[in-house]
Amino acid sequence: MRPEGKSIAVFLAVLLAGCATGAGSGGRPVAQADPESPKAKAAALYTDLGQKYLAQGKLEVALENLNKALAADINHADAHTVIALLYERIGDNAKAEEHYRRAAQLMPKSGNENNNYGAFLCKLGRYDESLTYFVRAVADPFYQTPVVALTNSGTCAIKGGKLDVAERDLRAALERDPDNSEALFQMATALYRKEDFFRARAFIQRYEAVGQQSADALMLGRNIELRLGNGKTAQDYTRRLREKFPDSEQSRSLDTPSSP
Repeated sequence: MRPEGKSIAVFLAVLLAGCATGAGSGGRPVAQADPESPKAKAAALYTDLGQKYLAQGKLEVALENLNKALAADINHADAHTVIALLYERIGDNAKAEEHYRRAAQLMPKSGNENNNYGAFLCKLGRYDESLTYFVRAVADPFYQTPVVALTNSGTCAIKGGKLDVAERDLRAALERDPDNSEALFQMATALYRKEDFFRARAFIQRYEAVGQQSADALMLGRNIELRLGNGKTAQDYTRRLREKFPDSEQSRSLDTPSSP
């Protein structure tokens, strides 16, 4: 059984201050409202309300406020981002993509918008397309969390079978944040898929050293040790997996013939 990677994270960072200018598809400038204008302030207010209601799980009232935000300013990138997240949550991927894409068009150099759209595309299985947006996100010198985009890129590259790209981006993430547990886990996964089992072991051990445990990681550690011929250590991983995550899919899979 091959361990599956963790679900990719969509990093949402809404900047309610807004921007004075942006760009649409093809790099053409898109006129945006002066952030001090009444309609821009109204859009920011409704976006803030929509985000708060979304966080509370009040989806209908959140959608109502976000539609009001876009009615006030159709080019308000933050409103597009939050409404995209809402549509993604309710499973309307067509509308979610429309708004994620529009936010990225309005803010073509923004790390947040490009990372969000890239993560969404990866979730849809459009791996090659998603990597383009992660590259744009990391290129933003003002992006405060490039580790998020690099880790997302590495995770998505694994899913797309581009293991060298995955290793490159995850290594870049870990250079910035050596104890990032998700990047450590995904690096171990990439190296396992490359059958580089000794190095995979080193990264799963680093993952454990930062105090993280998960059913995915214990299963991966077990499988690495089996490939290295270390049955006793693999049994220890199996025991820990059964004890700590008895109801997990990974634990249940140990009882099937397909498990190594």
